[in-house]
Amino acid sequence: MIELQGLTKRYGDKTAVDRLTFTVRPGVVTGFLGPNGAGKSTTMRMLLGLDTPTSGDVRIDGKHYAQLSEPLKYIGALLDAKAIHGGRTAYHHLLCLAQANRISRHRVGEVLETVGLSAVARKRSKNFSLGMGQRLGIAGALLGDPEILMFDEPVNGLDPEGIHWIRNLMKSLAAQGRTVFVSSHLMSEMALTAEHLIVIGRGRLLADTSMADFIAQNSRSCVRIRTPQIEQFKDVLTAAGHTPVQNGDGSLEIQGDDAAVLGELAAQHQVVLHELSQQRASLEEAFMQLTAESVEYHAGEAVTAGPPGPGAPQPVPPGAYGQPDPQEQPQWGAQWRAPRSGKGR
Repeated sequence: MIELQGLTKRYGDKTAVDRLTFTVRPGVVTGFLGPNGAGKSTTMRMLLGLDTPTSGDVRIDGKHYAQLSEPLKYIGALLDAKAIHGGRTAYHHLLCLAQANRISRHRVGEVLETVGLSAVARKRSKNFSLGMGQRLGIAGALLGDPEILMFDEPVNGLDPEGIHWIRNLMKSLAAQGRTVFVSSHLMSEMALTAEHLIVIGRGRLLADTSMADFIAQNSRSCVRIRTPQIEQFKDVLTAAGHTPVQNGDGSLEIQGDDAAVLGELAAQHQVVLHELSQQRASLEEAFMQLTAESVEYHAGEAVTAGPPGPGAPQPVPPGAYGQPDPQEQPQWGAQWRAPRSGKGR
């Protein structure tokens, strides 16, 4: 379990994290969301003792990170996959971590197999692709078989197979009763992975709720209807106290109503329906709605450029100057295998 109480971090007159209080509980994947500059990375760094809070408290299973004598056995984290000595092989990078935390050498081979890097275990990490580096970082987080795992942008650089793998990995860890805390800007993936959400903006807590409740509370829902008897059904709906809105494609939308109620109304009046569907907002739409006032960096509107002037540089055609085609990175498959139980391996 991760517990934050009034956690605050200031850099001069800039408040990066502002009195955050929440608990990350075991058994579910908890998503950590917020716009750029919201304070997510700073919060995670304070969890691991990399930054010192200005005020407030943060505890891991009731202890400060500095009180953990062998921290990898309590919490595994992926914050920056590039934070690896490039001259070390994948095997020796993990072996160094294992020896510092009195973890068995045998465990190194296990996690390399888990993340799909056994075939490149003796290769130097400086030659790894971004996705391979992510897998190595995840291996480091799993090394101590911890009860708490924390991932910052874990799908960064992964191919579709890798994204599917890490999603199932996080769900499997939570199903074992572990605490899984994950930050990501990829809303579509978060919607498939997280069951609970912590949302912050400008360092402050905006939401601490389930995925379903978050979407319901921060978005509108409507019922979409298609019928060849559109004018007749509009009259029926209006008489029943509903407010149908006709779209340009000929469909009707009724805000905030139940599809079953409208279906029964159509049946009572013998109206033929070609479509009756409940429309709900996505996580991305709900997130944008909630954090609209908390976005620190706003992009300007796109500007359509006119033709280049006489002295303007011309576009460089593909392949000019002997530029090579991007090299395909090798694909590394992996199958999730539950870590062995117990500590001190």
